[in-house]
Amino acid sequence: MIETVHSQSLRALSDAVETGVLELAVIIPTYNEQANVQGIVDRLDRVLAGISHEIIFVDDDSPDGTSETVRKIAQSRRDVRILRRVGRRGLSSACLEGMLSTAAPYVAVMDGDLQHDESILPKMLLQARQEQLDIVIASRHTEGASMGDFAAERVRLSNLGLKLSRLVLHTTVSDPMSGFFLADRRFIDEAIYRTSGVGFKLLVDLLASSRRPVKLAEVPYTFRSREAGQSKLDLMVSFEYLSLVLDKLTGGLLPPRFAMFTLVGSAGVGVYLASLGLLYSYWHASFQTSQVAATLLAMTANFLLNNLFTYRDARLRGIRLLTGLVTFYAACAVGSAINLSVSGALLRHGLPWILSGLVGLAISSVWNYGVTSVTTWRAKRRHRL
Repeated sequence: MIETVHSQSLRALSDAVETGVLELAVIIPTYNEQANVQGIVDRLDRVLAGISHEIIFVDDDSPDGTSETVRKIAQSRRDVRILRRVGRRGLSSACLEGMLSTAAPYVAVMDGDLQHDESILPKMLLQARQEQLDIVIASRHTEGASMGDFAAERVRLSNLGLKLSRLVLHTTVSDPMSGFFLADRRFIDEAIYRTSGVGFKLLVDLLASSRRPVKLAEVPYTFRSREAGQSKLDLMVSFEYLSLVLDKLTGGLLPPRFAMFTLVGSAGVGVYLASLGLLYSYWHASFQTSQVAATLLAMTANFLLNNLFTYRDARLRGIRLLTGLVTFYAACAVGSAINLSVSGALLRHGLPWILSGLVGLAISSVWNYGVTSVTTWRAKRRHRL
């Protein structure tokens, strides 16, 4: 059945596409997918035979040699390219850079783990052309589709993401969390200036960034099991997705990285209160000693969490972790002084204590974020570049 659909799609495309004119670019973001590169190329060669296309791997400087493997293939083939990114990480931003690097009128995005069914690409391209669609989505949730052997916890996470996406999307989609879709370049050019490029869910980003109703269709497919490598899904992906949704809900007024920084800061408040209570009430230390120790513990926790999540793409390691901690302490100490000064002044001018405290906290948070971005983690980014 797949072969029949594929043959029909190719015949229709052959009638519509002038021979030799680039029609489709397949963007494949990778990180440690060296074992899958040749398999992806072979499969795409088979299903896209007769369609003028190029395969663009966008690799985030994988330590396993992914980019080197692609480069060897590309040396003898003009339709395979490697875009290696140094000092930058993230699936969505990688896909956007890959889209901007091609002249193809249609671009498809698929993962580098062989879990997406490449055989439906000709059907997706044909439907996009015939119906003049902005996007054709490969869906795991529409009729005839399946999540395959997806683990139960990942299914629940995907369903939660689906519910959250409805807060920012202006259209009905069965699988907005899909990482497999095909888009018209004209639509990409319209939406790209409003995308955030955060996290793993580019489709949600694109759909939420459109200022007009999106013309789309969904094609069912069965999600396959990973054959090699390791899944990139972790806690950070969930945090980044929440940041993306928040970015779209606020119209871009709240930068995603600042939202993450603030979320980590909220966790630090919990660490501070728990430490203060434990030291003062349980271990009977003096209140001043307990407060100083709790503050240091909260600042250390904030630094480590920000290094792990907020600045994942510029993560500090080794001796840089220690020097970064010192600069983080210094910045936050000044931020605390600003908080006390501003809130105290507002209180003296008659503002309610809770409003005075919140304003002081907001100003110190902006200070901490701005200063640590250009001191604690900026040096690491310069070093990598």
